[in-house]
Amino acid sequence: MKLYVPFFLILTILGCSGDAQNNEPPVAKKRPNILLIITDDQSWPHASAYGDQAISTPAFDRLASEGVLFNNAFAASPGCSPSRAALLTGLNCWQLKDAGTHGSGFPSVFKVLPDLLEAAGYAVGFSGKGWGPGNYKVSGRTRNPAGPEFSNRKMESPEGISTTDYAANFSGFLATRNEDQPFFFWVGIHEPHRKYKKGIGVSSGMNPEDITVPGFLPDVDEVRSDLLDYGFEIQWADRHLQRILHTLEEQGELDNTLIVYTADNGMPFPRAKANVYEYGIHVPLAIRWGGEVRGGRVSDDLISLLDLFPTFLDAAQVAYPDYPIEGISLFEGLTRQSSFPRDAIYASRERHSSSRWNNLGYPQRCIRTNRYLYIRNFAADRWPAGNRRELNQSGRLDLSSYAYHDIDEAADNFLIRNQDNPEYAELFRLSVEKRPAEELYDMVKDPACLVNLASDTAYAEEVVNLRYRLGGYLMQTSDPRVTGNGELIFEQYPRLAGPIRQFPAPDAESGSEEH
Repeated sequence: MKLYVPFFLILTILGCSGDAQNNEPPVAKKRPNILLIITDDQSWPHASAYGDQAISTPAFDRLASEGVLFNNAFAASPGCSPSRAALLTGLNCWQLKDAGTHGSGFPSVFKVLPDLLEAAGYAVGFSGKGWGPGNYKVSGRTRNPAGPEFSNRKMESPEGISTTDYAANFSGFLATRNEDQPFFFWVGIHEPHRKYKKGIGVSSGMNPEDITVPGFLPDVDEVRSDLLDYGFEIQWADRHLQRILHTLEEQGELDNTLIVYTADNGMPFPRAKANVYEYGIHVPLAIRWGGEVRGGRVSDDLISLLDLFPTFLDAAQVAYPDYPIEGISLFEGLTRQSSFPRDAIYASRERHSSSRWNNLGYPQRCIRTNRYLYIRNFAADRWPAGNRRELNQSGRLDLSSYAYHDIDEAADNFLIRNQDNPEYAELFRLSVEKRPAEELYDMVKDPACLVNLASDTAYAEEVVNLRYRLGGYLMQTSDPRVTGNGELIFEQYPRLAGPIRQFPAPDAESGSEEH
């Protein structure tokens, strides 16, 4: 179904686009270093600066207290590869061709932050996870879009945690740059991505009673322990941040470094990661920049991670690319202690893992305002968490296990294993069953996104308003899902990373439940 939007309605939202921005960067006193710390699969509000009682993050809390803590920051996608591509370019995922889906290429026509900053004299590099998963070489790129890699220094780590010593690799990178050369460095922390060592949170002394269980998960001991394991890995990331801050202090670079901590998407749990629900796209964000940014500020303004692209370029006094971007610079708001200009953010997903027949994805678009989250599901006839069953090696329907591969570690998931228990049946249904084409949630009353208001007549006006506002923005930014041929365009991109699984075709006799 295409969304047709009256021209006058498109005009009303033009001010939300990055097109209208001045392409000339503002003048700063001195070009700062830029340090981006990006974790893998961390939802807001899982840091102690946000009031989380179970997770201790003193380094993140320091950034927040000495800079700005953002309560409403959102990734461009609930999946790592497209989210990172959007951050690197300042463009929405649907504008990035195959880079806007998961495990594909990254067309070289799109200019990325490290390349632009390097051309302007910055030393650039990354450690850990850069852009990915995907294959940038098929697109003609000679290195990861996050820059040259510095990940050779390793350390002992607990089971399930990367051995990459992010902090040591950052120190190694600093030793390679010329004296007084500004730098851009991407610290791509693999944590808290699954798998977890079961029970590591409890065994480390974390208290299950301190956990706040999101409403879309069952409040049982097993889930509380799993959430602590997730939290333990957030604390592991924070310890690296602490060491990195110490290195900057030792080298006298702390106050001339624009430091940003965020995550690529939300937590790896049902109805979070790989979904444009709140816990899939709402991420932590803290920004510190010495005397340039007043500390102790807390912002409730809506922020998109697309906005980091023009913010970094403005701070570095580097001109924007010669094509319109959709990020909105935070530079003025940060340095002048003013508000930030967004009144809505947009997010999307296409394919996540290989989870359906013919490698099909689950296309979604959403608009998030201060009060509401409106979602458009473009293939509501598909299973949102992936097909129920897959084919075995003999090509027959495998009845021995459940698939749902768009939920990380689905086979070990409590809800799937307990789906026949009446106590958890509704939460299971919300996680895996087919969804309507439209969804609307009240973020004040229902941040867990449990009650869909789209068919409630009391919210009809809000649904129409957000439907046209989202549709107009998608048309304005040339999203193929509304301008035409979206199915043909997005579904033909090859998956170049990760396994390709086999599922019964929608019309297969053995898979009647699969379509």
